[in-house]
Amino acid sequence: MLLATLIAAGALSPGDVAAASDALRTAGGEPGTAAWLDAGDACDVTVTRLSQAAARTALGMLAGIDVVVQPAAGLRRKRLLIADMDSTMISCECIDELADYAGLKPQVAAITEAAMRGELDFAAALDARVALLAGMDARVIDRCRAERVRLMPGARELVATMVQSGARTILVSGGFTAFAGPVGAELGFDRIVANRLLVEEGKLTGTVSRPIVDAATKRGELDGAGVTLEETLAVGDGANDIPMLERAGIGIAYHAKPRAAAAADAAIRTGDLTALLWAQGYPRAQWVTSA
Repeated sequence: MLLATLIAAGALSPGDVAAASDALRTAGGEPGTAAWLDAGDACDVTVTRLSQAAARTALGMLAGIDVVVQPAAGLRRKRLLIADMDSTMISCECIDELADYAGLKPQVAAITEAAMRGELDFAAALDARVALLAGMDARVIDRCRAERVRLMPGARELVATMVQSGARTILVSGGFTAFAGPVGAELGFDRIVANRLLVEEGKLTGTVSRPIVDAATKRGELDGAGVTLEETLAVGDGANDIPMLERAGIGIAYHAKPRAAAAADAAIRTGDLTALLWAQGYPRAQWVTSA
């Protein structure tokens, strides 16, 4: 048996739930009784006689509704959250914003976009982008963080609720410690892993320390977390997140590039990060609203 969670905060109607059941039935499944997590926001529907992939495909045609399909018998509330940072826990790509202060955002952002789509080797793309920042005053990092970095809607609720429920949390980013450290601390992550920009005499050298935090690092953090894979939830948006999304008990692509969305167990395209709480069966009354 599978559990399909339909999510559309403030916009999910009984008609939508009925349409979902019809879509599952048309695909050859047998939907069960719907159970609302929060009326108008999120609803669970059980289904048998379909594979997880087939159920996800059948429900993917529902406009404006995010869908998370998972085994009904699995451990729904996870004991580990492992998350990407840029464009996942925060609403920007830090290296692109940092480059803007040097008038280089279009060049750097184009490389970032290609790397996140999986069209470029991540390490080479990172080196190429960081090299363009050589000579920048390191004090610009603090300015950029203050002026440009904003938490993604739902990030506080997601992390705080899972922490209160006993989950461990890891922020693992191909970005930089100068951003990930403060972001992770503000959100209450237990562990923070990111790349370190090298500085000499107050200027960026245009290099990062080795080894680079990349896709293999993200998967390694997941594997080394000390919990079973069934107990893990991974969230990210880019190609370098794919190994951890594929490996986790449930991998969720968040407003992601096509390759990451296809590799994940579910893709959140419309809602914010609180969708991951509904996916785990947390009704709004159980959310923690501050870190």
